[in-house]
Amino acid sequence: MAKRNSILVRGLMAGFLAATALAAWFLVIDLIQERPLYTPAFVASALIGREFVSVDLGIILAYTAFHYAAFLALGIAVAWVMTKMETTPNFLLGVVLGFLLFDIVFYAGVAVTGINVVRSLGWPSVLVGNLLAGIVLMAYLHLSSDAPRVSWFELLLEHRVVREGIVAGLLGATVVVIWFLIFDAIAGRVFFTPAALGSALLFGARSVAEIQVTTETVLIYTLIHFAAFIALGLLAATLVLAAEEQPPIVLGMVLVFAASEALFIGFIAIAASWILGALGWINIAIANLLAALAMGAYLWGEHPTLRRQIGRLTGPSLEKPA
Repeated sequence: MAKRNSILVRGLMAGFLAATALAAWFLVIDLIQERPLYTPAFVASALIGREFVSVDLGIILAYTAFHYAAFLALGIAVAWVMTKMETTPNFLLGVVLGFLLFDIVFYAGVAVTGINVVRSLGWPSVLVGNLLAGIVLMAYLHLSSDAPRVSWFELLLEHRVVREGIVAGLLGATVVVIWFLIFDAIAGRVFFTPAALGSALLFGARSVAEIQVTTETVLIYTLIHFAAFIALGLLAATLVLAAEEQPPIVLGMVLVFAASEALFIGFIAIAASWILGALGWINIAIANLLAALAMGAYLWGEHPTLRRQIGRLTGPSLEKPA
C-alpha cells in the first residue's frame, strides 16, 4: 500500500511540476511576443471549435485545468512504468519523453482540432517547451526515487553516448554562434543573424524590415539553437558508437550530415526564403560545415577503436596511436 501511495504521490508531483514548467515557458514566450496568455487561449479556442482566438478567462481556466489533469495522469503513468521496469529516471529518458510529448501535441492537435497546433505556435517553441516538461518530470522522479543518488556529473560519466552527445552538440552550436558573431560584427550588424532566424521562427517575420534585434529574440533563438545541436550531437554520438562495431556506418554518418545540411537550408528556403538573401546560403552552409568538422573531430578523438577500424579499411594514414 505504501509503495502504491509513493507511486501516486511522486507521479502527481512530477506531473504538476512538468505542467507548470510548460505553462511557464509559454507564458514567457507570450509575454515576449506581447500577447499575454495567447497560447492557452489559442489551444482552448481550437479545442472548442472557435474560429477566432478569444483571450477569455473562462476558457483559459478550463484549458489550464485540463492541461494539469493531463500531466498529473502522465506523471502517475510514468512513475508506475519506471517502478515496474525497475528503471531509474534520468536525463536521457526526460529528453525521450519530451520528444514523445512533442509528437503527441502534433498528431493529437491535427486529429482533434484539424489545426496544426505545432506550426501555429511555432515548432521550436513547442519542442523546447515539451523537452523542458519531459526533463523536469524525469528529474523529479529521479530525485524522489529510493535508488542511490547519482549526480548529473556521475550520470554523464556513466552514460558515454549522452556525455559525448552533449559535448559534441555544445561544441557544434558554439562554433556556429562564433562564426555568425564574427560575420555580423564584420558587417556592422551584431546579433543580426540570430535575430533574423529568431524573428522568422518565433514571430513569423517575412522580410528584413520585420526583424526584431532584441535581447529576448536573440536569447530564445540561442536556446533553441543549442537544444537542436544537442539533439544532433546525441544522434552523432550514437552513430559513432555503433560504427565501432560496424565501420561502414561512417558512410551513413556522412550521408546524415549531407541530408541535415540540405534539410536545414531547404527548410529556411520554404519557411522564410528571404533569410537566404539576407544571410547568404553559402554563409549558412559554411557555418554548419565548420560545426560538423568540430563535432566530428571531437568524436574522432574520443574513439580510438573507431580510428583503428577505419585505419585497417583505408590504410595506415588515418590510424593514430590510442
